Amino acid sequence: MIQVIREKQEWKRCIKSFPHHDFYHTFSYHELSKKEGEEPILLSYEDANGLLALPLMLRTIKGTSYNDATSVYGYAGPLVYKFKSGYDNSKFKIEFQKFLKEQNIISIFSRLHPFIEYQENALKGLGDITNPGSIVNIDLTQSLDQQRQAYGSRLKTYLNKARKTCSVYKGTTADDIQEFISIYHENMNRVHANESYFFDERYFYRLLLSSEYETELLLCKLNETNEVIAGAIFILTDDIVQYHLSGVKTEFLDLGGIKLVIDEMRLRANEGDFKFFNLGGGRANQQDSLFAFKSGFSKNVVPFKLWKYIVDQEIYDKLIEQELKRLRSSMTDEELEFFPAYRNIHKKSS
Repeated sequence: MIQVIREKQEWKRCIKSFPHHDFYHTFSYHELSKKEGEEPILLSYEDANGLLALPLMLRTIKGTSYNDATSVYGYAGPLVYKFKSGYDNSKFKIEFQKFLKEQNIISIFSRLHPFIEYQENALKGLGDITNPGSIVNIDLTQSLDQQRQAYGSRLKTYLNKARKTCSVYKGTTADDIQEFISIYHENMNRVHANESYFFDERYFYRLLLSSEYETELLLCKLNETNEVIAGAIFILTDDIVQYHLSGVKTEFLDLGGIKLVIDEMRLRANEGDFKFFNLGGGRANQQDSLFAFKSGFSKNVVPFKLWKYIVDQEIYDKLIEQELKRLRSSMTDEELEFFPAYRNIHKKSS
């Protein structure tokens, strides 16, 4: 049977039973990420072949008796243990589909994790898995020299210049956090980021103070004036370092402060038992300027995958039809590609 876990301690016990997980799977991060009308749940399933745990955000579909589910911002997907590449998930599929029907869940969307094995095997036959883009990983199992050799020549020039004028230190005080929040929001305004990226102060403090994963706030300051010009929050879990949030003051963009911060985190991570340093990908999974910036640090490019599952196609289509009627409009093919499409229509009409 599918066990539904909602309580923090039970959630923690469950994910700790797996040899590998990331902070995206934790109760704390789900609790921090939830919005109005959302409920974090962890689905646990076990049979003779292995153990599976799938974290999701359960969401009500406004004006209906239906629900859908999504993953948190980042890289989640199922945790799997003892599953082999030829794992038969037929029993899990039966129980999972039974659960979805009982909960009136119409669709599921989840970003998968690039460094957790067998996720695709566990989800086989349940919707579609696509590869819209790639992420950049610094392989921390290589020597420091090998990692540095993979850097682009332009990046090396920026780093050499930045180390002469700037220093990186770990932010630990309330003033450090406030400084980073200010820089981060300035950065989001400059790039015209979606409003969902403008987190409130509570988000940053709860993220940095969580006991379920280790966080590092690294700040870059000018040596001459001690002015903080850039910073980033990194999350360290098991053998994975995630480059989570960052920002640079507009007037100091040309100094390479954030490049120095990332390089410093790489050096610190090599002192621990970390294997992966995920820098992420481009905006909306595109190979854009952001992706080019990140790929200057490493040639180790890993596929980024999405899981989309329409549980009930008839109801899914009916929800789209209802939203279009309410809007008295039609949508382009591109807009309908958003998943689930009925939420894109609703967002357009809001």
